[in-house]
Amino acid sequence: MFMISVKNPDSDSNLPDRPVCSVCIANFNGIDVIGPCLDSVYSQVCDFPVEVIVHDDASRDGSVAFIRKHFPGVELIESGENVGFCVSNNRMVARARGPYVLLLNNDAALHPDALATLHAAAESPGSQAIMGLPQHDMQTKQMIDIGSLFDPFLNPIPNLNPARLHVGMVIGACLWIPRVLWNELGGFPEWFGSLAEDMYLCCLARLRGCRVIALSRSGFDHLVGKTLGGGKVVGNALRTTLRRRALSERNKSFVMILTFPPPLLQLVLPVHLLALLVEGVLIGLIKRDMHVFQDIYLHSLKEIFRRRHQLRQLRREAQTGRKTGVRDFLAPFTLIPHKLRMLVRHGVPRIE
Repeated sequence: MFMISVKNPDSDSNLPDRPVCSVCIANFNGIDVIGPCLDSVYSQVCDFPVEVIVHDDASRDGSVAFIRKHFPGVELIESGENVGFCVSNNRMVARARGPYVLLLNNDAALHPDALATLHAAAESPGSQAIMGLPQHDMQTKQMIDIGSLFDPFLNPIPNLNPARLHVGMVIGACLWIPRVLWNELGGFPEWFGSLAEDMYLCCLARLRGCRVIALSRSGFDHLVGKTLGGGKVVGNALRTTLRRRALSERNKSFVMILTFPPPLLQLVLPVHLLALLVEGVLIGLIKRDMHVFQDIYLHSLKEIFRRRHQLRQLRREAQTGRKTGVRDFLAPFTLIPHKLRMLVRHGVPRIE
């Protein structure tokens, strides 16, 4: 039996005031996906109260009117301007009342026992952890991952081993976190904009001695690539977009600089920067389009230089209170670069 928070007029008036879980959904022009997403939340089979918060990021497609009409129990935050994914989630968690928060993409749909599964694991002894669920393709229902591992350059590698509990990161499309831990970590860096903010949060949590766990039970369906386009294999070829790749390369570099413990950063960062430069030149030459090099790879290097003072200060803050040594931090890493695997398997990515 699903118990929604007392804000829902259809719910039992005797339910406790405080929800156990706050489901936070960032929405921008998602009128074609937000309905199934919210339906999946309201269809949960669980015995604890839940509140649902949606931050609408200045949508222009009638999303606000749609949510108000069809989901009157939702606590709706309307933004007067487009502020981005990170700011949207930070605002919702600041409003959340539950001790647990589930960040959920508007293009994702929970399996019916998702909240119950996450809550049961969170209530087990010593489980101060970020958690995720198996991710399935919305259209094919094929499993995409059970969390992700990393290669040396922080490229996510899909974990398909259900016996592996501890991972490098779980995707922000369905990310469960104790609200206390979120506050301790400081939430998402708002200047990231989008992409790799979940990687940052998970890496910072692991640096501070907390676990990142991917449960093998239940799951969620995700319309991958809906928001930024690309980012998936189509017809045995990897497709992405210029914007997605630029944000990804830039923000992964930021995460590395902020969270890699010494001396790991001093060893990996120079190789990473050189690899970006070489990769960008080679892809530009192969595609006969140096805009790819300039707009993705050179842009990332320029951004690192431009923000070097800010990154240096934020690194000091991130490393404060570090409880994890290099060996433990590297536990979910593999040695073989994931991009090399993907190049052998799918060829040079198509960048649209």
